[in-house]
Amino acid sequence: MNIYLHLELSARELDSKLLLATLAAEKGHNVIISNMREIMSGLRAGVFPPGIFHTKSLTPSKSKINRHQEIIDKNFIITSIDEESGVIQHSYDQFAIDRYSERTIEQSSAVFCWGSEDTETLKKKYSRNSDKIMKTGSPRVDLWQSFFSEYWTPPKKIPQKPFLLVSSNMHCNNMVNFHDFIKFHKDAGYFERDPNLFKNFFNMISEDYRKLYSFIDAIRFLAQNNEEFDIVLRPHPIENIKAWEIFLDGLPNVHIIREDSISTWVKHSFAVMHNGCTTAVEASISGKPVLTFNPFEMKYGNELTNSLGYFITSKEQLRIKANEILNLNKISSQQEVKTKISQTILRKLYIDPEELSAKKILKVWESFDDKKYSEPINLKKFYLLKMNPKKYAKWLFVKLFPKLIFNKENYKFPPFEKKNIILKLIRLQNILGIGNKLECKLLSEQTLLIKKL
Repeated sequence: MNIYLHLELSARELDSKLLLATLAAEKGHNVIISNMREIMSGLRAGVFPPGIFHTKSLTPSKSKINRHQEIIDKNFIITSIDEESGVIQHSYDQFAIDRYSERTIEQSSAVFCWGSEDTETLKKKYSRNSDKIMKTGSPRVDLWQSFFSEYWTPPKKIPQKPFLLVSSNMHCNNMVNFHDFIKFHKDAGYFERDPNLFKNFFNMISEDYRKLYSFIDAIRFLAQNNEEFDIVLRPHPIENIKAWEIFLDGLPNVHIIREDSISTWVKHSFAVMHNGCTTAVEASISGKPVLTFNPFEMKYGNELTNSLGYFITSKEQLRIKANEILNLNKISSQQEVKTKISQTILRKLYIDPEELSAKKILKVWESFDDKKYSEPINLKKFYLLKMNPKKYAKWLFVKLFPKLIFNKENYKFPPFEKKNIILKLIRLQNILGIGNKLECKLLSEQTLLIKKL
């Protein structure tokens, strides 16, 4: 069976897609991991035969509804799990309106959910298609658990000293201009579904600037008042990393790094500092101490994630608690701290100790299996598609005269590194006990094919 995994934010989604691909390929399925542009290009050219198209959201914008209908008309099946998750808010009600509609669920054959709360809310809201809504859990949460600890090897740029991970999600530091941010949400119909959102965005960004300064001030204070640990500032994939480099310039024990998955940084830190980040949930599941830094009363903070871990309201309190955790870590020599996971979090995240969420999703996919979804992918045709005269000329010009071309950084989806991907697949196979050899083909800088040899 052919399975096409849509990847948008590589740093957030790649590892869970590789987990799905490894399990599926071991069962004999052909798995393509790529961005929307290349999947649609291959589909329209007849290079990619029918199969399952697994996407990262069912947001009811007109463009997405039209694109999904085109995919269906090509005899593909659509499944989805929302990678935004919605776990950072106490209620899932508004998220269910903003990110789904009866039409987009109707276009899908399966909607996978992170936990009990989103499953129940979606089933109630979209009862006409409730049989398609399934509580499987997320493959991303699979990888947060201790079973996969050995998968997360030390990051390439890991500091020599123990480090505090600062996970940032500052919307005011977005790579996209605020007016373009507003335009995107307008075009996607968000303001029609939530009339208060337009005003709230302005208020939220205003508050976010204040939060940004508080973090800059706190990081500078920590860096200048301790010699025991370093700080790794991990910007959100859509943040402007160059802005952070300006804000924190001149601090040698502060490292601003976007490379590698946030999960590997969580695993190798001694604690995680945040405000309003999904990373706080991941750190809690992973057994890492969480420092919720909240130096002023926030109206637009994410109350659920900010209720996790130690609630810190001052720079001095932050310094004392960070050093306390570091010293306890040295004494116990333990990488993980056992923390009690709240029932609120457990309602949002379905964790089945008997079966991975990725395996549950694969079982659903296999229930759709049909010979028409197993036609071979025409790789020769794919390469010809990628190397049409115009594209080949552009590629050759870039290779010959790289300094003459201004290449805009693809901060969401940088090119695949085949060696790195293969090492990740080997680690997954070893952890999962998969003996069959898998083949990994790099079809383009942003398209992978994974299958059984």
